[in-house]
Amino acid sequence: MARKNESPQKAAMREMMRSYLKDNAIRIKNGTDVNAIMRDMMSVILEDVLDEELDEELGYSKYDYRNKDTDNSRNGHSKKTMHTSYGDMDVAIPRDRNGEYEPQLIKNTRIP
Repeated sequence: MARKNESPQKAAMREMMRSYLKDNAIRIKNGTDVNAIMRDMMSVILEDVLDEELDEELGYSKYDYRNKDTDNSRNGHSKKTMHTSYGDMDVAIPRDRNGEYEPQLIKNTRIP
């Protein structure tokens, strides 16, 4: 249920979180539990944005080979541990075959 003067985006997020917690039988008992959930949410958001950045760099989305107009392509992911106020979190950074992709959201993540 939306709260008074709550944006539609925040109301949707509230409902999604309620469902997520209920469906996965997650009980929040303390701040550590909140940090763990926030860390997981942040890593999922970052990974999705990084994948979209690579789509933009390559000029086509992951399974849209018909519109591929480059000899470069995806080449898996590299793991990066980020230190955040929620604690350390692992993020999967996408790679390209030619090594040209440089993430803009998270600078200096290129792993040799």
